[in-house]
Amino acid sequence: MRFFNHDGFELGFIDEGEGDPVLLIHGFASTHFVNWVSPGWVKTLRDAGYRVVALDNRGHGRSTKSREPADYVPAKMASDAAALLDHLEIGRAHVMGYSMGARITAFLARARPERTGSLIFGGLGAGMVEGVGAWDAIADALVADDPETIEDERPRMFRAFADQTKSDRQALAACISTSRELLTPAQIAEIDRPALVAVGTKDDIAGDPEVLAAMLPRGEAFAIPERDHMLSVGDRRFKERVLAFLQENPL
Repeated sequence: MRFFNHDGFELGFIDEGEGDPVLLIHGFASTHFVNWVSPGWVKTLRDAGYRVVALDNRGHGRSTKSREPADYVPAKMASDAAALLDHLEIGRAHVMGYSMGARITAFLARARPERTGSLIFGGLGAGMVEGVGAWDAIADALVADDPETIEDERPRMFRAFADQTKSDRQALAACISTSRELLTPAQIAEIDRPALVAVGTKDDIAGDPEVLAAMLPRGEAFAIPERDHMLSVGDRRFKERVLAFLQENPL
């Protein structure tokens, strides 16, 4: 990994391959490696002739951790992504985010539309506008002394994921408290870029992809068959649709 500094954070990233750049933004409690390298996205995109850039979001992976909720509002996290493009002197890039990364992608596209080409919102559909349920229990689970005391399935799943990735759970609890800021339908309608909204048919977190796609001026939905929120990430059909979408919408 390489590192650069922005807004008081040292942020880790990778930069591989040649061709039109694709910026990858991972989801909550994940890392660039877990979200993009391990499931084969970096190799898939690089082999298809793209330059692949992926960062560890603030509070995640090998980037600086903060335990201040104010540091994790989506606008600030999107500014990290824009700063990485500046650091690499990339004028414009395709941007693909998954789950929380999809929300960050939307904030980036609104704040810096001139820096974005086509957009891929993975693992987040109508939840970008309607919300993704009550996540306070997940914050509590992340800081619980004993994971055996966590009763509900979803908080237990995220706690296990955070432990698996050896994350700073206090930083993640701060992140989840402020990173879920919603966008209004009117704000979504201002994102005038080709946009693919891809959600698993068994995903009970993301919300309906068709609903979000209909709000986007140039949006289209893709249902990832028989996949939930976690298993959608590395799905072969998802990769195939993304490659086709990028080819349909070159920079």
